[in-house]
Amino acid sequence: MSVFSARDYDGHEQVVFGSDEDSGLKCIIAIHNTVRGPALGGCRMWDYATEDEALTDALRLSRGMTYKAAVAGLPYGGGKAVIMGDSKTRKTDALLRAYGRFVDSLGGRYITAEDVGTTVGDMDVVRETTRFARGFTDGTGNPSPATAYGVFLAIRGAVEHKMGTSDLSGLRVAVQGLGNVGYRLSAYLAEAGARLFVTDVRPEAVERAVRDFAAVAVAGGEIYGLDVDVFAPCALGAVINDETVPTLGAAIVAGAANNQLAEDRHGEALRRRGILYAPDYVANAGGLMDIAYEDSENIMEHVGKIHRTLKLIFARAEVEGVATNAVADRMAEEMLGASDPIAA
Repeated sequence: MSVFSARDYDGHEQVVFGSDEDSGLKCIIAIHNTVRGPALGGCRMWDYATEDEALTDALRLSRGMTYKAAVAGLPYGGGKAVIMGDSKTRKTDALLRAYGRFVDSLGGRYITAEDVGTTVGDMDVVRETTRFARGFTDGTGNPSPATAYGVFLAIRGAVEHKMGTSDLSGLRVAVQGLGNVGYRLSAYLAEAGARLFVTDVRPEAVERAVRDFAAVAVAGGEIYGLDVDVFAPCALGAVINDETVPTLGAAIVAGAANNQLAEDRHGEALRRRGILYAPDYVANAGGLMDIAYEDSENIMEHVGKIHRTLKLIFARAEVEGVATNAVADRMAEEMLGASDPIAA
C-alpha cells in the first residue's frame, strides 16, 4: 500500500497505521493540515472491503475536515480516523481503549470524536486512555442535532438563492439516509412544512419517518430521479457521480453526508445542469462546531453562520461563473493562508 502515490493524498502531514493484536484494532489516522491548530475529526468504524478503501476514506475525510474547520473559522486543522471492522460485531471496550492509546501516542496533534459507526458513549470509553477526545455523554455529547440544524439552514439558504423565498412550506425534499442527522433534519423540514421523500437501507428507519413526518417511502435507486426541489444526501459519500448527475431531478443538492462529490469535477457537472450545490463541508459543519466549542450557548450561534457563509459562496460562484465547491475550496485555502484572508 502506497500513501504518497494514492490518488487522494493531498500533502497530508501525517498518516499513521495502528494495530493492537489483543483487541483486534486495525486503524488509520490521517492528519491533513494543522496550520490553524490541532487536527480535529471523528473516528469512523466501517467494514471496509480492503485496506486501500480504508486509506482512501481517511485521506478524503481528513482533507474535508481541514476545509470544514477553515471555512467555519475554527482554530483547528483537519484529521480523521478510520477503524476497520463491523461496528455491530467487532467493537468492544478493549478495542476502543486501544484506539484511545493510539490517539494519545500522537501527543495532541489529532483530537478524536464520534462518527459513523461510533457514538458519544464510545468516546466515554476512549477518553479512559487519552485526553485528546471530544463529545461525551456528560458534555454537549451528540453533535448530530447541531449538524442537522446547520444542514437545515443550508437548505433554506440554497432555496432563498435559487428560488427567491425563505418559505419552505410545500418544498419537496428527497432525504437519502435517516440516521441521527437525517432523521433530525427531516424533523426540521417537516416542521417547516416541507414534503418529504425518504430512503434508507433500514426499513424500520423509513417506516419511522413515514409515521412521524407523513413522508413518502422511496426505493434506494429511485431517490435520485425524483421530481423534487432538494436532494439531501445524508448517508455515505460519493453519491454525486457520473451515473447520478444526469439522472438528478432536484434543483438543489444540500445534505449532511461528507464527500458527496465523487470527484471535484462533479461540482462543475452540477453547475452545467443548473443544479445548485451547497458544498458538503460547509453545510454539515455544525457537528464540528459542536465538538469544538462544547458550550451549548456558543454552538448554535456559530452554526447560524452557515447560512451567511453559503450565501456568500453562492453569490461568488454566480458572479465568477464557477462551481460552488471550487469557490468554497478557495475560501478555505484563503483561510489557510494560501492567499489573502477572506473578508469577514
